[in-house]
Amino acid sequence: MTMTALSKPRQPRTPALPRDTAMRLAVTEYQRFAEMLRTLSPEDWTRPTECAGWDVRAMAAHALGMVEMTATIRENNRQLRLARRRSEVFIDALTALQVEERADMTPAQITGRFASRAPKAARARRRAPGFIRRRAMPDLQKVGGRDEAWTIGYLVDVILTRDPWMHRMDIARATGTDVVLTGGHDGVLVADVVAEWAARHGQPFTLHLTGPAGGTWASGDGGPTTETDAVEFCRILSGRGRGDGLLTIPVPF
Repeated sequence: MTMTALSKPRQPRTPALPRDTAMRLAVTEYQRFAEMLRTLSPEDWTRPTECAGWDVRAMAAHALGMVEMTATIRENNRQLRLARRRSEVFIDALTALQVEERADMTPAQITGRFASRAPKAARARRRAPGFIRRRAMPDLQKVGGRDEAWTIGYLVDVILTRDPWMHRMDIARATGTDVVLTGGHDGVLVADVVAEWAARHGQPFTLHLTGPAGGTWASGDGGPTTETDAVEFCRILSGRGRGDGLLTIPVPF
């Protein structure tokens, strides 16, 4: 009799970044996002972004909704409860709720509110205890068409920083605003994305990323060599740009 071993379920994804590094990135990213909002002209707020159906104002409203959701347990639970009552895919329902609830806010109100609430969100993330961060999130997340499990720590330490970072890039592209990029912040964030991407595909590669957030990474022998801008690399992995070969392996933002 032949026995076929059942494959073990994959463990929920955990953050790879050291905790202190992850929290430093969170504080800096919130600051840079707030600073970008302050630079926008009235016309900039109405410009379309690469996220379908969202102009800059809607994107900023979503970002504000996320920091307010993160800042307090009460607001977190309220948004989750309302989003789960909707028929859409959960993340779409949540972001739509955040935009709709802030539809009457002016750009100045969104900017001011984000600046005041983001530090509270950063503190709440830092205070998240280990026993909570190690728990699996209640819902599976779809990445590249496949469901996967995340720990709460992966959401708190990684995704909640990647999300405003990518939207900061979105707004810069939509408005032509100069985006602040440094190796000590953006370069660390991009390096974490590269490490996760490499682990997800597990193939040999050489990668040269250009720009202030770039660097060079390699693993194994005989793999393809890719050179592109660091921000464009992240855009491709997020589904905003087109790539081939190993660049078709998505990473969540």
